[in-house]
Amino acid sequence: MTSQRTGKPHIIVLGNEKGGSGKSTTAMHLAVALLHDGYKVGSIDCDARQGSFTRYVENRKATAATMLVPLPMSRHIPVENSRADSAIARRDDEADRLGGALSELSDCDFIVIDTPGSDTSLSRLAHTLADTLITPLNDSFLDLDLLGRIDRDGEKILKPSVYSEMVWDQRKQRAVNRGRPIDWIVMRNRLSSLDAKNKRDIGRLLDHLSRRIGFRIAPGFTERVIFRELFPRGLTLLDLSRKDAGITWRISHVAARQEVRELVAALGLKTADAA
Repeated sequence: MTSQRTGKPHIIVLGNEKGGSGKSTTAMHLAVALLHDGYKVGSIDCDARQGSFTRYVENRKATAATMLVPLPMSRHIPVENSRADSAIARRDDEADRLGGALSELSDCDFIVIDTPGSDTSLSRLAHTLADTLITPLNDSFLDLDLLGRIDRDGEKILKPSVYSEMVWDQRKQRAVNRGRPIDWIVMRNRLSSLDAKNKRDIGRLLDHLSRRIGFRIAPGFTERVIFRELFPRGLTLLDLSRKDAGITWRISHVAARQEVRELVAALGLKTADAA
C-alpha cells in the first residue's frame, strides 16, 4: 500500500487504565507496520511522564543511526501534562497542546496515540479523538475487571466497569460533535498456548461483554521474551528480517511476527480516502 491521502488522518488510540497491558509495544508495532505499508505515520505520547512510547522511538532513532539502511520512522511528539493551577485551566491547556500536536501531524495518513494507564483529562480527550480505539488486555480476570464487574464465581458479567463507562462517555461526546463512531477493539494479550479453562472462561465473558457494550475482539500477542529484547534497540518484530538488526533470528520470531500481521489485518485499518 502507498499513501495517497487528501483527507484527515485516521487516529488510532491505545487506551487502558491499567499499566503493563502492552499499550506502548502495540503502538510501536502498529506504527511500524503502517510505515512498512507505505503510509505517512505520526505518533503522540500522551503518557509523557512515564514516556515508554517516547523512549521506544528514541531508542529506534539511536539504532537507526548505526544501521546501513534507514529504519522507517514515525514523526513523534510527546505531549506533557499541564501544570496549571485549576482543573479547568489544565484541561484547556492540555487540549491546546494535543491540538497543536495534531496540527503538526495533519499531513499524515495515520496518527498513533499512546495514553496513560490512568484516568486523566488528556487521556479522555485522546479517546474522544479516536477513529480506532485499541484496548490491550492481559488474559486474566484481574484485567477483565477493568471492562466489566465479574461475579464472585467468575461466571457472569454484572455490569460494565469504570473504563467501559469512560469510553461510553467519550463515544457520546464524539456523537455530540458529529464525529464518526469510534471503532473499539479489545485485543487479548499474553494468551496461553494451552486451552485452559481460565482462557475459555475469559473468552466467553469477553464475547458477552462485547455484545453488551459494543467492541470487537482481536488477537493480541503471546508472552515472548523477544519483546523485552527489542525495546532497548527500538526495533519491532517487523524489522528482524534485516541482517543489520543485530538480533539472531529464531523460529519463534516467525510466529510472533505473524501475530502482528494478524492484528493489523483484524483492525481493518484504512485511510479516510480509502474508506
